Amino acid sequence: MAPYESDDSTTARRRKAARYVVPVAVVGVAAGTIGLVPALADSGSPDLPKITAEQLIQKIAESDVQRLSGTVKITTDLGLPDLGGLEGALGGAGAPGGEGDGSAADPSAKLTELATGTHTLRVAADGPDRQKLSVLEDAAEYSLIHNGKDVWGYDSASNEVFHGTAGDAGQHSAEPPATPKDFADQALKAVGDTTSVTVDGTAQVAGRDAYKLLIEPRQSGSTVGAISIAVDAKTGLPLKFTLTPASGGAAVVDAGFTKISYAKPAAATFDFTPPKGARVTEESESQAGRQVTPQEEEDLAKGLEEGFGKDTGGPGGSEGMKVIGEGWTSVAVLDTGGAGIPGGLPSGDAAGGDLGGFLDSLGDRVKGDFGSGTVFKTRLINALITDDGTVYAGAVTKEALVKAAESER
Repeated sequence: MAPYESDDSTTARRRKAARYVVPVAVVGVAAGTIGLVPALADSGSPDLPKITAEQLIQKIAESDVQRLSGTVKITTDLGLPDLGGLEGALGGAGAPGGEGDGSAADPSAKLTELATGTHTLRVAADGPDRQKLSVLEDAAEYSLIHNGKDVWGYDSASNEVFHGTAGDAGQHSAEPPATPKDFADQALKAVGDTTSVTVDGTAQVAGRDAYKLLIEPRQSGSTVGAISIAVDAKTGLPLKFTLTPASGGAAVVDAGFTKISYAKPAAATFDFTPPKGARVTEESESQAGRQVTPQEEEDLAKGLEEGFGKDTGGPGGSEGMKVIGEGWTSVAVLDTGGAGIPGGLPSGDAAGGDLGGFLDSLGDRVKGDFGSGTVFKTRLINALITDDGTVYAGAVTKEALVKAAESER
């Protein structure tokens, strides 16, 4: 258990602070990890007062930054193969060129692009009711704006607009994180007895003096090597987050501020009116895929934090979702109630053609007392999908997944 998690009031302050950084539509993150690109390397080691790891974690928890603007750069390298012509087969209904009436401006589809490649973002916030995130592209821009009760998504490339309401239950709850604080909040949930946490010197990030918090798993079998978080020495806001894999090499995902200001952004920053001729899609009209509900997120989080190995009652079959193991080697287990990957994507030899080749490029066939299945791999998250439809997933090695499946038989 993390040092701050024993204090309910402190935990509440941490959660309150998190919602001020990026749009409400982006805050409901289920999981996330990220790091900093080489271009954002530390510039100097400022002389700062000594601080313990527990004090630095507490500083992050109590950070209450409500106003800021700046630029964030993100690079993600999960080691996934190029989808090529498979994008249409694997994409959701809301993706451009996909089936259905989904909007190209729907954030539930658009922001998943942050999961691969390098992206530059502009972010701004002015309290809990006004936030903006813009993804800058070569000749276009995507913006997600929260202003009062309205949430707007605008894709300039397609001239499409998505409109939702900030109070809609479950809205965009499964979208990816976008700022160093989002990822730091997720990483700090893993801090406990299975984790080594130390202060690893100081740095200067985006012109701000910062402490560096180093988080390392004590367990073998995790794909996580280390996580480094640069924390603003004055405000406690995470400015930079680096996750390196146990396998070595470049960071799995990189993100950090290149510029930041804590001044109040101009009110016009959060104004939005659909451009003339733009296609506007309302939340109720969107045909995007099913979103994870708040209750499902709560069930999974409860299993991860309080009840390793217990049935959380989640969706996906008679046994639902549960987590076995503990700490960095915990594995989520989902009984889909039938063979193949949830959502109808077949596993193993059941997939043919280009799709079968794509799955083969990701997976290794394995056998054991559990039967047989395929392990699908990235540089961070791996998943074993058995031929009878059980899914084992986590930031663990192939061997750890097989061991987890064996323990269930």
